[in-house]
Amino acid sequence: MGAQNATARRLAVPDLTTTVLTLTITGIAADSALVGGTGAKAGRRLVSVTAMLMVALVGALFVVHAQIVYPLMIALATMAIIAVTTQVLTRPDPDWARTRS
Repeated sequence: MGAQNATARRLAVPDLTTTVLTLTITGIAADSALVGGTGAKAGRRLVSVTAMLMVALVGALFVVHAQIVYPLMIALATMAIIAVTTQVLTRPDPDWARTRS
């Protein structure tokens, strides 16, 4: 999958769906200084991969050691928070984007 994602990334095919985690890890490798890249955004990508792995671990622990309803409630709450945040941040003329006079 990594080689496939690296090829798709290199070809820059629009609307080519792939896995987020694998593409992020591929981005870290493909843009690293070891292969002649700039290494830009490596920190953000590493934080993203770490966050995905930690959330997967927590979810797995909930599924194994608790009732299935708890991870589902956490997922629902997370989706609601993201939906509200997205709605607020994508307003046509948000307060935080206005220039101060």
